[in-house]
Amino acid sequence: MIFGLVAGTVVATNRSDEIKGAKYLLVEICSLDAKGRGIYLVALDNMGAGIGEMVLLSQGSSTRQTSVSKNKPVDALVIGIVDLVETGGRFVFRKSV
Repeated sequence: MIFGLVAGTVVATNRSDEIKGAKYLLVEICSLDAKGRGIYLVALDNMGAGIGEMVLLSQGSSTRQTSVSKNKPVDALVIGIVDLVETGGRFVFRKSV
């Protein structure tokens, strides 16, 4: 799994994915403490994430193992919205409410 920050949305009216109502996000890969790395992915949003949220991404063939993305041309999928990250006994990220 990969940490990412939702940077925006991607709209494509003509697509070959055949996923009705699909929402795509522009996600910047980030570190554990939500610092962007300048690398972006377009990810199918399966969780309802919003701009500025830290998300968990799945990438590659494992993204096609959900009921929504099964056998579809999807390479990155939002599989979770991060609430907090703890490492070494301290919180390095906490979602602001």
